[in-house]
Amino acid sequence: FHSGEREEKCIIEDVPSDTLVIGNYKVQRWDIHKQDFLQSAPGLGMFVTVTSPTADVLLSKLYGPQGTFSFTSYLSGEHIICLQSNSTRFVALAGSKLRIHLDIRVGEHFLDESVVQAKDKVNDVNLRLEHLIEQIHHVSKEQNYEREREEKFRKMSEETNSNILWWAVVQTLILISIGIWQIKSLRDFFIAKKLV
Repeated sequence: FHSGEREEKCIIEDVPSDTLVIGNYKVQRWDIHKQDFLQSAPGLGMFVTVTSPTADVLLSKLYGPQGTFSFTSYLSGEHIICLQSNSTRFVALAGSKLRIHLDIRVGEHFLDESVVQAKDKVNDVNLRLEHLIEQIHHVSKEQNYEREREEKFRKMSEETNSNILWWAVVQTLILISIGIWQIKSLRDFFIAKKLV
């Protein structure tokens, strides 16, 4: 995505609890002379801030023009990841455009290949099996989180449907009572004018 210097861009990532989130980014600065983005942006860094669904700050750190950040969620819900350049130029003068490449991986588990190569084949299979078990636990946790969200959404939908039904009943009763009142008023009017 594109951003201006000193402009903050935020991304919302829905993450289950106790899940590792890893983000890789790279910043490129617009070169006016070449009319293209430079491959790197030396001297420019990114300030990364991550807040939890309860607005607690999980991560707030300054990185370089290219880097990796990670955090573990302790609550399930929408986590807000904000990126802002650390440009020292004034906002009025900071007119340069930035291109930010961002890759966010949720629930990533790393398998250390150097450790795997040092072990024999039995340990290699054992480590890969443990890695698969970790991934299965993560998938199970993700499914439970989606099930909880679906249940909340279903309850909210049922409450809304119930409220709509009662509102329709109240409207019908009001219309019927106004109709009866109008009929009675018209009948009394006609009797008073001796038209009936």
